[in-house]
Amino acid sequence: MRRSLVAGNWKMNGDKKNIATLVAGLLDLECKADVIVFPPYVYIPQVLASLSDTVIAVGAQNVSERKVGAYTGEVSSEMLRDIGCQYCLVGHSERRSLYGENDRQVAEKFYQAQLAGLKPILCLGETLKQREQGETLGLISAQIDTVLDCAGVSCFSDAIVAYEPIWAIGTGKSAAVDQIQLVHQYIREKLGEFGVKTRILYGGSVTPANTAELLSQADIDGILVGGASLDIGAFSEMCQMA
Repeated sequence: MRRSLVAGNWKMNGDKKNIATLVAGLLDLECKADVIVFPPYVYIPQVLASLSDTVIAVGAQNVSERKVGAYTGEVSSEMLRDIGCQYCLVGHSERRSLYGENDRQVAEKFYQAQLAGLKPILCLGETLKQREQGETLGLISAQIDTVLDCAGVSCFSDAIVAYEPIWAIGTGKSAAVDQIQLVHQYIREKLGEFGVKTRILYGGSVTPANTAELLSQADIDGILVGGASLDIGAFSEMCQMA
C-alpha cells in the first residue's frame, strides 16, 4: 500500500517573518499523509529547526548535478544532507523552462541526490504544444529513460515521481483528471517492478477544489502543491483530504 504524500513547494517566496507564520500553521496540522515542504534555500535551516519535533519533512527546491568544486552559486546534495534535508526536487518544470535544464542534467541531479542520501522527487511533464501534438507519453518515456541510463532501474526503489504538465504550472489550468490518471498509469507501467511501490504525485494548479478528485484516482498517490501551499488554510485542507 502506497502512503499518500502532500508536498508544498514555496518557490521564491517569503521572508523570515512570514516563513515563521507558515511553519507555525504547520505545527497544528493533522494529517494521515506524509507531508514535505520545500522552502527557499536560505530558509531551510529555520524551517528544519522549527519542525524538528514534527513528522513533517523538509526538502530543497533544486540541487546541483556536481558533487563538489568551483561551481559558484551551486549547492550540492551532500551539503543539503549535511544540514538535515531529506528530499529535493529535480527537474521542476520552472527549472526546465526558465533555466534550460535538460534531461541529462536532471538525471545527474537525481543520481547525485541519491548518492548523498537524499530522496529525489523527479518532476516530469510536457508543454502545451507537445500535448496538442500527441507527444506526452513519448516525452515522459524519454525523460525517464535518461534517468535509467544514468542511475539504473533500481534507483526508483527509493524515489518519488511527480507529473506536472508545464502548461499547467501557475496558470490556473489543470489537465482533465482522466488524462492525468492515464499518464500516471503509464509512468507506473514504465517503471516495471519498481512502479508498484513508487509514489507518483500530480502537480499543476492543485487547489482544495480539485484535490479530492485527483486523489481518488488509482495511480495518483499525492500532490505537489505550488502557490496554494503558501496559504496555510488551503494547504491544511488539502493535507486533510489525502
